[in-house]
Amino acid sequence: MTRPSLSAPLAVPDFRQLWGGFVASNLGTMVQSVGAGWLMVSIARSDDMVALVQSAATLPVMLFSIVAGAIADSFDRRRVLLIAQLFMMINAVLLTVVVTSGQITPWLLLGSLFLAGCGTALHAPSWQASVGDVVPRDVIPAAVTLNGMAVNLTRSVGPAVGGVVVAAAGAGAAFALNAVSFVPMVWALLRWKPAPAPASLPREDFGRAIWAGLRYVSMSPNLLTVIFRGFVFGLVAIAILALLPIVARDRLQGGAVTFGLLLAAFGIGAIAGGFANARMRARFSNETVVRLAFLGVAISAGLVAVSRETWATCLFLLPAGASWVLALSLFNTVVQLSTPRWVLGRTLSIYQTASFGGMTAGGWLWGTIAEGHGLPVALTIAGVVALAGAAMGLRFALPDQVALNLDPLNHFKEPDLQLELQPRSGPIMILIEYEIAQADVQAFLDAMSQRRRIRIRDGAQHWVLLRDLENPDLWKEAYHVPTWVEYVRHNHRRTQADADINARLLALNKSGNKPGVRRMIERDTVPLRDDMAIKSYPELP
Repeated sequence: MTRPSLSAPLAVPDFRQLWGGFVASNLGTMVQSVGAGWLMVSIARSDDMVALVQSAATLPVMLFSIVAGAIADSFDRRRVLLIAQLFMMINAVLLTVVVTSGQITPWLLLGSLFLAGCGTALHAPSWQASVGDVVPRDVIPAAVTLNGMAVNLTRSVGPAVGGVVVAAAGAGAAFALNAVSFVPMVWALLRWKPAPAPASLPREDFGRAIWAGLRYVSMSPNLLTVIFRGFVFGLVAIAILALLPIVARDRLQGGAVTFGLLLAAFGIGAIAGGFANARMRARFSNETVVRLAFLGVAISAGLVAVSRETWATCLFLLPAGASWVLALSLFNTVVQLSTPRWVLGRTLSIYQTASFGGMTAGGWLWGTIAEGHGLPVALTIAGVVALAGAAMGLRFALPDQVALNLDPLNHFKEPDLQLELQPRSGPIMILIEYEIAQADVQAFLDAMSQRRRIRIRDGAQHWVLLRDLENPDLWKEAYHVPTWVEYVRHNHRRTQADADINARLLALNKSGNKPGVRRMIERDTVPLRDDMAIKSYPELP
């Protein structure tokens, strides 16, 4: 079976238009980042305020990504994307007016960047999760790669364009260009008419949807490792980007064009890392790639700290850009391939919360150190911490991704209930009975340990395993769900990858038949009368 080419997604008209809009809006964002960074250098002399430019843009992603992920999984993603794009466009227009009128202050600039970050936080989970809504399943990997290349391309070209625009017409022109850059994406979203997703169940309660995403991640050890390493990488890697305006101004004695050249060099390294990504992942383990990325950041930070030549600093930024893309794209890919579609937006948002949280904290941390102890000291310490991040792989190694089939299992059929239940009737208690031979008890416990994790991950509460005192071969698995509709939702969340546990437990059951299942509705108190109507009565013999 041949894999689709990298250009295959572009044959889909909707993806082609959306991808073009994505490139344009990202280009505008990179131009604005140059304008914001250099404007802050001009109006605020303290290094920590300059570094806060990066923190202001990343803080909303840390704060609001989980909510945005729940929105991405619960609402029409096209509408969510439209709202996010229009919000960012209006914010860019207002920032342009404030800057050109001469009313801008450091805190107004940070506030505007914070609002832009709010738009990014709302946009990112829906955009990443919607790839499967635009292209066929077999070309999703190529579409994800193209999105990554778009980011890398704009990261290379955008800063150079931004440096020229700021030098020629000022920061206001950069912000105006960013406002215009949202038009192609808005137009593409208005033209895109995705097929409505079938809704066999009512929309999940919003608060419960957020909790479901957090629960899923907490019961997925591999995801926890990826998220933790993403946080650490964001913390150290942001040091270079956050302090780059100060490098251009103080170390290189340059202006906006110099700053743009430095960002362009970082972007060129990112493009190189993007092209090398697939080859490196095929040759090395995931952990090796991540360790190399940490080492690349450490080397770049140390060399930039001592460089006083523009050409040398540009050269030293290349491994930082490559490392940035290698690590973050790998983290993102592992998260996507480890998560079923029902919770994909929320899982991606939790990962982004961690990685952007690291960037936010790092932007403040490295700026504070640079202000108190000098730029070289801050970059050197960041390099040392990056080395420690590579060493963390000895304890928290990134898992090698195994191709899991995360399509729905679709084996569940609602039972023929004899009581009249509403979707919100509950709580529901489930009892599943097994008969296990003494020789198979250890194998049963091993399988049940995984079954417990899957149950809780997919929404079960108060899970327990019971053993009969008079008949030790008799075991019962018991758990609760809040309502009947949550029980149905719980069963729909099982994936093809979970089928192995079901098969193992079935094989261990003495009778060879399916374990007996009892579904019961709970009452905390004894009702004064029977409050559950019976649907039908069995015929008398």
